[in-house]
Amino acid sequence: MTERKDSFWRRLLYKYRLSIMNEDTFTETWHTRLSRMSVFVILIALFLFTLGLYSLLIFYTPIRNVLPGYSESIRQRLISESERVDSLGTMLEVQTQYLSVIRDVMAGEVKSDTVQSLDSMQIVMRERLLEAKSEATADFMAQYEEKERDYLQLFDDVPVTSSITFFRPAHGVVLTPYSPENKQIGVEIQTPKNENATAILAGSIVMIDYAINNTYTIVVQHQSYISVYRNLSSVLKRVGDVVQSGESIALCSGTIPLHFELWLNGKHMNPEDVIVF
Repeated sequence: MTERKDSFWRRLLYKYRLSIMNEDTFTETWHTRLSRMSVFVILIALFLFTLGLYSLLIFYTPIRNVLPGYSESIRQRLISESERVDSLGTMLEVQTQYLSVIRDVMAGEVKSDTVQSLDSMQIVMRERLLEAKSEATADFMAQYEEKERDYLQLFDDVPVTSSITFFRPAHGVVLTPYSPENKQIGVEIQTPKNENATAILAGSIVMIDYAINNTYTIVVQHQSYISVYRNLSSVLKRVGDVVQSGESIALCSGTIPLHFELWLNGKHMNPEDVIVF
């Protein structure tokens, strides 16, 4: 048994001569001595080297994309990256529009094709004409107030607005009327695109706010009255600017109805009571 075992290891470690000879001269050009064990070790090393090389090619080259199981993960990654690119594009567009409006407002630049012509002198003359009273009208009002004094005392906290001419905030159709019971403290007005939003009375801009839906809000102080304009596409004035009756202060979106509120002495009121839309 021991002899057979020794004979096996002897054959395994026995070296053979491997020669390369010139066919014409039969001279030896190269030779080496290899045993069966050394050939086995060389083959194992060559196999491990080949396996490592293929592993590197699979993990670090696009060859892995043709293997089963990788295509689905790539598809999901492409979908997520596409959604990310779309969201970044939308955000970039919104930020670009916002910065453009801010730059125009700070520079005082307004495109001429977005502002309709407005004859301020004609507006002043119309306001004076509407405010003028004939003697007959004044006598009638005095007699009426004297006769209905007791009835009018119920409304002492509401000032008479018959001598005030209110300009409508914008040309359009009232979609949603004033309804405090439905939490609607203003009116919704559907306007054409880029329609001028105008001051209802002379006053000053006290606040300009930018909303998350890419619209603006302007608040104007008119002595006891405060007017609020929401869902504006762009503004034409700055905070602190003094405006006249009927002067353009902003542009309406057209796609989103203009929300208009009118406040008197800190209380909201129905704009349709004093403004003809």
